Amino acid sequence: MDPILERDDTQALMQDSLARWLDDNAPFERRAALLASPEAIAPLWRGLSQELGLLGAALPEALGGQGGALAEHLLIAQALGHALLPEPYLACAVSGAGLLLQLGGERSRQLLAGVADGAVRPVLAALEPAARHDLTQVDSCLGGAGDALRLSGRKAVVRAAPCATHWLVSARDAAGTLRVALVDPGAAGVSRRDLRLADGSWGAELGFDATPVVALLGDGDALPAIEHAVDITQLASGAEAVGVMQRLLRETLDYVRQRKQFGVPLSSFQVLQHRLADMHMALQLARALVGATLSQVDAPAAQRRRAVASAQVAVARAAKAVGQGAVQLHGGMGMTDELSVGHGFKRLTLIEQLMGGVDVHLRQVARLSALAAEC
Repeated sequence: MDPILERDDTQALMQDSLARWLDDNAPFERRAALLASPEAIAPLWRGLSQELGLLGAALPEALGGQGGALAEHLLIAQALGHALLPEPYLACAVSGAGLLLQLGGERSRQLLAGVADGAVRPVLAALEPAARHDLTQVDSCLGGAGDALRLSGRKAVVRAAPCATHWLVSARDAAGTLRVALVDPGAAGVSRRDLRLADGSWGAELGFDATPVVALLGDGDALPAIEHAVDITQLASGAEAVGVMQRLLRETLDYVRQRKQFGVPLSSFQVLQHRLADMHMALQLARALVGATLSQVDAPAAQRRRAVASAQVAVARAAKAVGQGAVQLHGGMGMTDELSVGHGFKRLTLIEQLMGGVDVHLRQVARLSALAAEC
């Protein structure tokens, strides 16, 4: 597994240690058991926090973290993707914790300290059924005030919602300002419909009917903080996809070298060599763009969003090329549950659709490029 970015000694040790730990504790043979229920991942989650201390890798040391940044998220996500681990790292440690960091405040700091030790799993619930991929189309609303604040509305499929300890829900207050409400999943007025997603992982549709709000997080308009959290999550999902693709390409290469047709290995056929070369080039382009986009995370919002969307286009195209190629070169066995290739293909399909497919990201690039030209 070639790292997605240039690592220092500490980062190399972290990623390599994680890869070895995953080989020992989360082999492919255990994947079905880890997907059996939202709670099945709990022992592995404790291992990531207590044995490896990785849930706080990108959190400040003052909050019990290790003082890292997004680079650590990318390296961890790549290793998790290579292992095909069905856990909520991106939803909780990247998206949820990233939003809390952006919002700030004492309540957010308390939650972040819990993220580092594995006790708190915050999940962002931002998209609504009628909004498609638009974070600004929010009909969920807040009523009341103070301790009597109530939330009403619905949220579309929220990844990892069933295993969350806290939901970070976007909603509009009486003035129409977008805020983030901290909600207890067990609160009155909550309805939740758990769903198995395309790759077997868990999500849920959420409903709120005058649900009590624990607290409002941050001050003023929360849209910039939400967009930032979504952007870093998309970039981390790209790193995860790179890890998945590296595994699929390696396993496909091994297969075509061993499998024989007409008495010779499949790898000797030129047409298959060309197909494998195309898969390799698509993967390398996605790997390079995701790593390069790391430098744009602290840029102005429009520039950051354009860079992330561009990287997502490359990732989505590579995921299609590598995923479909791996399945096709394995023949009918490619989609069986016995081989990891089919599982990787399904995971790539889900990542490809995170916040929209290629068309959505291309429109984002075009819109933000036009705005940049006007400036």
